[in-house]
Amino acid sequence: MTYSVKFLPYNTSVKVDDNTSLIRAAMEAGVHINASCGGGGVCGKCRVLIEKGNVEGGVSEHLSSEDREKGYRLACLSEVASDIVVRIPVESEIDISRLNELTGSRHTAKAAYSNVNELRQDGLFIPPVEKIYLELAPATAGDNQADVTRIINHLRLNHNEHRLTMDLGLIRKIPDIIRQGDFKVTATIIRPVRKDGKNKIVNIEPFDTSSRNFAIAVDIGTTTVYGQALDLHTGEVLSQHGVFNSQISYGEDVISRIIFAEKGDGLEILHQKVVENINTIIEKILKKAKIGRHEVTTITLAGNSTMTQLLLKINPSYIRRDPYVPASILYPPFHASQIDIDLADHTIALIYPGVSSYVGGDIIAGIMASGMYRTSELTLYMDIGTNAEIVIGHKDWMACTAASAGPAFEGGGVKFGMRATKGAIEDFSINPVTYEPMVITVGNQKAKGICGSGMITITAKLLETGVIDSRGKFNQSLDTRRIRKTDDIWEYVIVYKENTQIDRDITITEPDLDNLIRAKGAMYSAALTLLKEIGLKIKDIEKIILAGGFGSYIELESAITIGLLPEIDPEKVTYLGNGSLLGCKINSLTNALRRDVGKVVNMMTNFEMAATPSYMDHYMASLFLPHTELNYFPKVKARLEKLRK
Repeated sequence: MTYSVKFLPYNTSVKVDDNTSLIRAAMEAGVHINASCGGGGVCGKCRVLIEKGNVEGGVSEHLSSEDREKGYRLACLSEVASDIVVRIPVESEIDISRLNELTGSRHTAKAAYSNVNELRQDGLFIPPVEKIYLELAPATAGDNQADVTRIINHLRLNHNEHRLTMDLGLIRKIPDIIRQGDFKVTATIIRPVRKDGKNKIVNIEPFDTSSRNFAIAVDIGTTTVYGQALDLHTGEVLSQHGVFNSQISYGEDVISRIIFAEKGDGLEILHQKVVENINTIIEKILKKAKIGRHEVTTITLAGNSTMTQLLLKINPSYIRRDPYVPASILYPPFHASQIDIDLADHTIALIYPGVSSYVGGDIIAGIMASGMYRTSELTLYMDIGTNAEIVIGHKDWMACTAASAGPAFEGGGVKFGMRATKGAIEDFSINPVTYEPMVITVGNQKAKGICGSGMITITAKLLETGVIDSRGKFNQSLDTRRIRKTDDIWEYVIVYKENTQIDRDITITEPDLDNLIRAKGAMYSAALTLLKEIGLKIKDIEKIILAGGFGSYIELESAITIGLLPEIDPEKVTYLGNGSLLGCKINSLTNALRRDVGKVVNMMTNFEMAATPSYMDHYMASLFLPHTELNYFPKVKARLEKLRK
């Protein structure tokens, strides 16, 4: 038996079989509902209101008795039992309106070779894929050499192009193409990484199209996917667009997605979801920049090891199993159409290599963008997110690791957590006498949740004013109604419901604080462990680079106060923004620096935290605010003592 499910406020309907979960129905309807845990009923993010009809199940401890009476259910636990009308409340929607404001950073530091003029000055502006205009001598009775031979000989004699190859598919097209252009054609050539490799002719077009040579750079993040269209003559970014990664519906973190990929057609589903995201981005940026698909000669992509294998439809199972082995860390160039990317058959895809199961191509791309591999400064590179990746080193050596911080920085595992979209609390202060708060939200709208950077600031301010102790527990003796106990859980009311978008009080709870403390503890202890394993101390660090969209919006003092970042002179901290996307851009513009990528991968020494005995000791010591060893944070210690006098 089939039923109709209508989703409001979208007025989108879909027919499904009975006993289909609401979260599955929403996916089939193309409607996104937040489901951080991948549909396991754990996160409580997928609240929906059943306005008409019946569902089976959907009741959870995440729903209050008042919620249940009103008709709220969790979509992942609810099965369709009749024709129904479902309203998705504002906190369960996905808002992409601000997403494309985050491709940059309000603190972004200058990247290595940030513009094409610098590349030209150093003789490095040599795109991996180039278009060359050829005026061939027409075939005659006295010059009847083969069409392919004519093209290759012309390139050798007039353009110093040697060791040329091409595929059978292109050879089939050449006779008609060169005559269509009256022997005036444009050759598209992809250059090898190795200097002794072969140049490959991937396309021949009639007439002179050499000025229309474009590339696409794509960062495939666990949470978001970003893309840019680049002019390979000027190096200019012509357009850009970002979307949330549709794989989120199947799991917030990489482990959840690997588990889903292991079931049935899970791998195919996750592959198709990210390809759909990439194709959506391509369509938008090409339309905005007025570029034809056939004019894109290359697309460079970077992601963590799991995202890369899901994109390439490679079984990721062994990434999460001891001894944590990826299928590959290096990938050859291939035609983008081979993985269903909607570009011309001749468009070449370049995938950034990784280092290990949890240090992937996105980190290598960021290292290339930051230029830290060319400096003598001892640099700590930190990409803060669900999977916290860390690199320490300089031009002579590098060591790297990754630690699972969990989804707290992205709003997961937090009762009112959300991504940094409109209505998210991103800044916070508190009166030290009355304990009354002041909040600022993204877009200056009524609050509907707390984003990751907001969580960090809120935690720091609560600690400084003595509202919480170093364990993240509330001071129950304070004279304020905002500290209260609800369903046996202590919490602090940040915004009362009459001032929210969601008709509920927005609070921060002790379990929320515990999740954040564990996330920051994983990040800090991984950095500390890595330093000690290579015989260094925090005081030896000369520079910190924070990468990723989230890292760019962290309030530095708050991050140090809670013990997320090492205590260091703020002048030594720079913000790279989306290092992965910047690295893809650089890779698209210069084959010379592309050769450096292999060198960087080879110079990396990877440390698996699970196999490093000292990591757990450092982690346990980090589960306090800011740390059990306050001598690591002398300035924070002094400030807390002063504030509490």
